This record gives sequence, C-alpha cells and structure tokens, in this order.
Amino acid sequence: MQTENKSVERILSIDIFRGLTMFLLLGEFVNIFNYFTPEVFGNSLVTAINSQFHHHPWHGLRFWDLIQPYFMFIVGLSMPYAIQSRIKKGDTSQSIARHTHQRALTLVVMGWALYCIPSGEITFYFQNVLVQIGGAYSIAYLVINRSIRFQVLFSISLLLLTEALYRLFPVEGYNHAFVMNQNFGSWLDQLYGGDSNGGWVSFNMIPTAAHTIWGVVIGKLLMADKPATNKLIKMIVIGSALVIVGYLLDPITPIIKRIATSSFVIVSGGWSILTLAFLYWIVDIKKFNKRWPLFFGVVSMNSIFIYLFAHVGGADLIETILHPFTYALFSWTGQFTTKVLTSALVWAVLWWICYWMYIKRLFIKI
Repeated sequence: MQTENKSVERILSIDIFRGLTMFLLLGEFVNIFNYFTPEVFGNSLVTAINSQFHHHPWHGLRFWDLIQPYFMFIVGLSMPYAIQSRIKKGDTSQSIARHTHQRALTLVVMGWALYCIPSGEITFYFQNVLVQIGGAYSIAYLVINRSIRFQVLFSISLLLLTEALYRLFPVEGYNHAFVMNQNFGSWLDQLYGGDSNGGWVSFNMIPTAAHTIWGVVIGKLLMADKPATNKLIKMIVIGSALVIVGYLLDPITPIIKRIATSSFVIVSGGWSILTLAFLYWIVDIKKFNKRWPLFFGVVSMNSIFIYLFAHVGGADLIETILHPFTYALFSWTGQFTTKVLTSALVWAVLWWICYWMYIKRLFIKI
C-alpha cells in the first residue's frame, strides 16, 4: 500500500515545468518580447538574447521553438500519473479511454475555434498548439499500456513516416521536402483551405506526437521505485543522446520547427528531457522549493484557462485598462520604457489572476 501511494505522488518539477512554460507564453501575449529590437538596441547582446524568444524563420533552432515541444512533452509526463490516479479512484478502462478521447477532442475543437474568433467566420485551421496537443494526446494513449520498447519504436515509426511522406511525395509543386509552402504538409493543408502563412502545417501533430510518447516514457521512469539520482542520470543520458543525434542529423534532414522535421523532433525532445532533468534536480532532489515553485505552480494549476483567456483578448483588455494610468505615470521615462513597463504590468496581472484563482481554490480543467 505504501508503494502504491508513492507511485501516484506528484512530482513537483512537472508542475513547475508546465507553469514556467505557460508563464513564458503569456509573455508573448503581452508583446514584451517585441520591444527589444535591433532598431532600438542595434546588433547587441540584448537583441541576440531577445531573438531567442522568437521562432526561427525556417532552418535552425531557437529557444522559442522549444515551447510547443515542452507542452507536448509535459502532457505525456502527466498521463501515467493521471491514469493511475483514476484507476485508484475505481475508474474502469472504458471510462478512462472515453475521458481521454473526449479531452483530446475538446482540445482540438478549442484550438480550431481560436482561429475562428478573430476572423469572425468559420476557418478550418489546425496548426494551433491546442490542436497539436489534442491529436498527440490520443496517439500517446493508444500505446501508453505497451512496453517502453514498443513505445520508442512506435515514436520512431512516426518520424520515419514523416520522412517518407516529405521526401517521396510526388505532387508537382509540393515535392520539395524542406522548402516553405512547397512540401507535403502544405499540400495537405491546402486540401481543406488551411492557413499556409509562415509555413506552419497541421501534419505536425503526427511527428510531434513522439514528444508526448517520450513524455509518457519519462513519466513512467519517474514513477518507478528507484533512487532519484538514478532517474536523474538516465534523463541526462537520454536527453543528451537525443540532442547530439538531432544536431548530427541536421545536414541530412534540416532542423525545421515549422514542419516538425524528424531532426527537429529529436533535438527538441532531447532539450525537453534535459530541461526536466534540471528542474527535477533543483526542485525534487535539492528541494529548492520555497517561493519560486509557487510562483510558477499557480500558473500550472490553471494553464488551460489562462492560455484561453489571454488568447481571446484577455491580455489586450488588461492592457486597455492599464494603458491610461501607466502612460500618465511613466511617460516621463520615454515611450520605450513606458511600453515595456505596461507590458510587464499586464504580464503581472495575468499571473495575479492565476494566483487569485489558486487562493480561491478555483481550478478549471477539461
């Protein structure tokens, strides 16, 4: 009985990982990463660092390209804990499967709807991160009860399928595997009138499902009754190996986030595992869990809500309310500083909403 309780014990670093990732994403909604431009700072260290908070235009990898893989990976991490918790409460396999697929469908519908809201009409775009997570969630569930070897081989098969479709696709004009808007993913999107802006493709949910499956694998590793240092070493070895392999593959298959090439999935999966390993070492092993875990933890507990709220105009609404006051109080500092301070305050209010919901014990889940 003691081992059973231990197996469903929450790993705090997973919640911190989710909260930190969502908190950074909220920074994008308040536009704070758009102010530190070369026009203001020139080609300086500030702009070099700030460029890491924007997606790479095509071939290459920046820190911001890891945000979606982080989310996909974290979803997989949480799945074994969530399922074992439901089993302990007495849920049947059928009810768990039904809940899983309902949740996945809800994520897909919400992600699709987010494209329809600003346009004011029905648009069939499915590149949204919620859609990608929903699709990967269902795929990962199909193999969650299989052996780790099967899960790894299945994830590799998704990457091989992606390689084959992109490299061998014969349709003229879309048979250039790694050229923006001239590849298999773009062809698939144009069949239903998908958004081709920026080269993003809906098919990404297939190869990036590997991130979620790898999250399941690491989640089961963390649940195992083994020493924490042993788990940490395994994560460091696996993550480092994936990063090295991903970069070595780059000359063969370029690292491209926007079409989720196999090299991108591998290298970003490796960075996801290494990031978790770092947080696991700080939070769960070294127990540096005073105030800052709570700071990110409150965001984690209502991550879906705050994402939707910010996405549908919540961040803009807060900025509209604060704008007259911040510009009255800080205009003497100059336009640039006032803009940054206003965005920072909007960012803080979004966090405060999560904190307020936390102290009121309001947790919105799907």
